[in-house]
Amino acid sequence: MSLIKNNALVGASGATGYMLQRSLRFRSSASAYLNRTPASAGNRKTWTWSAWVKRGQFGAEQHLLIAGTSATDRMQIAFNSSDKLIVYHQDASGNDLYLQTSAVYRDPSAWYHVIVALDTTQAVASNKCKLYVNSVQVTDFTTNTNTVTTNEELNINNATPHAIGVRNYASINYFDGYLTDINLIDGQALDPTYFGETDATTGVWKPISYSGTYGTNGFYLNFSDNTSTTTLGYDTSGNGNNWTANNISVTSGATYDSMTDVPTLTSTDAANYATLNPTFAMSGVTTGATIIDGNLKKTTGTDANAVSSFALSAGSWYWEISIENVAPGNIYCGLLDIDSATFTQWRHTGATSGTTSTPTIATYTLGDTLSFAYDADNNRIYYAKNGVWQNSADPSAGSGFLTPNTSVAKYPFGRSQATQYLAFNFGQRPFAYTPPAGFNSLNTYNLPDSTIVDGSQYFDAYLNTGSGTSRTDVISFQPDFVWTKSRSATGFNIIQDSVRGAGNRLITDGTYAEDYNATYGSFTSTGFTFGSNTNTNSSGVTYVDWFWKANGSGVSNTDGSITSTVSANTTAGFSIVTYAGNGTDNATIGHGLGAAPRMLIWKPRNATTDWMVWHAGLSGYNYDVRLNTTAAQGTGANPLNNTAPSSSVVTLRNQGDVNGVGKDIVCYAFAEVEGYSKFGSYTGNGSADGPFVYTGFRPAFVMVKRADGVTNWVLHDSERDPENPNGLQLYPNLSNAEAGTASGEVFDFLSNGFKLRLSGGEINVSSGTYIYAAFAENPFKNALAR
Repeated sequence: MSLIKNNALVGASGATGYMLQRSLRFRSSASAYLNRTPASAGNRKTWTWSAWVKRGQFGAEQHLLIAGTSATDRMQIAFNSSDKLIVYHQDASGNDLYLQTSAVYRDPSAWYHVIVALDTTQAVASNKCKLYVNSVQVTDFTTNTNTVTTNEELNINNATPHAIGVRNYASINYFDGYLTDINLIDGQALDPTYFGETDATTGVWKPISYSGTYGTNGFYLNFSDNTSTTTLGYDTSGNGNNWTANNISVTSGATYDSMTDVPTLTSTDAANYATLNPTFAMSGVTTGATIIDGNLKKTTGTDANAVSSFALSAGSWYWEISIENVAPGNIYCGLLDIDSATFTQWRHTGATSGTTSTPTIATYTLGDTLSFAYDADNNRIYYAKNGVWQNSADPSAGSGFLTPNTSVAKYPFGRSQATQYLAFNFGQRPFAYTPPAGFNSLNTYNLPDSTIVDGSQYFDAYLNTGSGTSRTDVISFQPDFVWTKSRSATGFNIIQDSVRGAGNRLITDGTYAEDYNATYGSFTSTGFTFGSNTNTNSSGVTYVDWFWKANGSGVSNTDGSITSTVSANTTAGFSIVTYAGNGTDNATIGHGLGAAPRMLIWKPRNATTDWMVWHAGLSGYNYDVRLNTTAAQGTGANPLNNTAPSSSVVTLRNQGDVNGVGKDIVCYAFAEVEGYSKFGSYTGNGSADGPFVYTGFRPAFVMVKRADGVTNWVLHDSERDPENPNGLQLYPNLSNAEAGTASGEVFDFLSNGFKLRLSGGEINVSSGTYIYAAFAENPFKNALAR
């Protein structure tokens, strides 16, 4: 094993490259921070600050770096109370730099890379201070004051008090969360490529070792030496510009702050860890708990649930909860189903619920540590109190387990009265007790690998402007399905695919039959070229095109009673199926996916009829919704004849839109692929603090329809809205131009799902049932925070 600045380059574990080992947790509840006063000024005109940041609490101003002695003598990098990043400088002559991002940064489940590069020697104002997040320069600001004069000297790098994690001169605005890999480069304004690179396999930005010089006041903090709080602040750049740790602990227990939560997949014990999720909300589950200390402690909130940022659907996992403050009143700990308010829980009274058995189990009280081992593969939960497994259990041997009464993916959770505090440990600090053999900490290294690590190899979106002659979208694969929609003007939602052939157009916002025009476009090996047709390439009109990869022009499939032509991509869970309807109940068609579809979309090509949709989130196999209408789910059509799709065939009713005699029909079939696609449902809560929907990946595309109400379909993607909040809407059932909401907020796309930020409307009416289809940028295992 080799080391670079105390960071192991691990080969045997499967991880390669620059691997971080530790981060430092800053607890705002403890007033934690680092401070240093340089002995002399460095280069105050030119410098770069780079750090990896994982946030804890939201909605409060929190400082990352500050230098100064008063409100009129300071420069700071911070999150404000709206969760926007700010860079601010003020001196006695006034405020001459104030950058406030339009984007919000409120993903609690992964890491951000933040860089500020200052160079006041530049003549152009916008070049004097550059802000980057996850390698992308931020250029969209709600506040953009930059009157810094050429060669002006700002506070950072001055011989004045500097602090990380607090507004030092006022002892307020403490940061809550995690920091690691902090570089300050004195005398150079550097771009992100000095500190990170794009992974060739996943397409995700990741840290690399900075190999340049640091200058006089430059430093590097990786927090790898946790011998004491003094050594935590050691500068390992070679400059010896050490920092002093304040109110930070390396004493074992819930206040231990030297964490193995890092933005690299280093090992089974060092990666991005689960915390509690402050964005969590679910209908039927009481939330509103106060979560502190890097999202690892639940404090106030009577009967409010604190829920993990990880959902467990496979693997074997171990975590602990310790009970603090006062003796229990009502405390419940265990597992919560991700798609319903169903708990499997151990109560303080010694009772259990949500399991298929009622074993002998211990009571617990103040000071106790509870251990949980969950075998998600076999749906088995084990409980321990102070290291003693209950019900005579042996998790390693698979004996003495309880069986949760549902087998869906689950979140670890804890619930208590306002006076009982619960401190969670998912493995980012030392466990109080040794986990049973085969059970892992809750971090991303231990998550199952996805078969698709870069979603853009199978789904992609492209923005373009019409020329009136020819426009070409270039992506990383040869697509088989393209959906085109004008953004700046009204226009059809146009579908073309490789089985029906380019130029054969279907329109989702109507009942139109298929028509052909060569000017609609043609598939290429790296995308699609649109011809001169005004529906897809009107001069000056902006467009978005969504692409999916199937498997070419299709082959004959005889798995069903009707022979079909199928272009199937089993890796991505997507197939295009064409066939001739025969008007027979219980006729079947093969779909070629090798897994049961979770969503099916049909359209007769030679008839003016509806688009039929069945989705796994509807109330049953006899329900449907229509892609071209606002109608709620119904049973009148019953396209599947109340029969579940199998891994090879779809059963059809004698219904015109899916199996009419003389109908040439296309069906788009989607199976779920872990880490890449998800077809589920959620229940609205009618609040701007809307439901959090766990997908297990960072979404690139989300389409939503209320199942039990009359509403439009709503479509969002990360190409049109690369920053949160995601508010630009298009509608599959309408020709409307792109529009945003009055608040500008509809969704946050997060590293492991999406969070609703709109009350009511078409996506979040209280008690409304919504179905969704989502496709990934990256699986959660690899994803960064957005």
